[in-house]
Amino acid sequence: MILGLDPDSPQCSRAGCRSSASYSVVWRNPKIHSVDRRKVWLACAEHVDYLRDFLASRSFPVAVEDGLVDGNGVVLPEADA
Repeated sequence: MILGLDPDSPQCSRAGCRSSASYSVVWRNPKIHSVDRRKVWLACAEHVDYLRDFLASRSFPVAVEDGLVDGNGVVLPEADA
């Protein structure tokens, strides 16, 4: 366990939430990340829509995957230029 985080029981990335994560919110910031770069936030069922909408409102390409993934092979819908 590092800094109170247990990799065997991943938690939601929403600030203050300690629920178990069951979704992966995969995204990238096109202003600073190359097309092949992926970032992943983990989400519980309660916060998955909030996290996805937060990123989408900033026009970041974002996709939600069931389960926990590392982002490799996830196709992100690119925002219209």
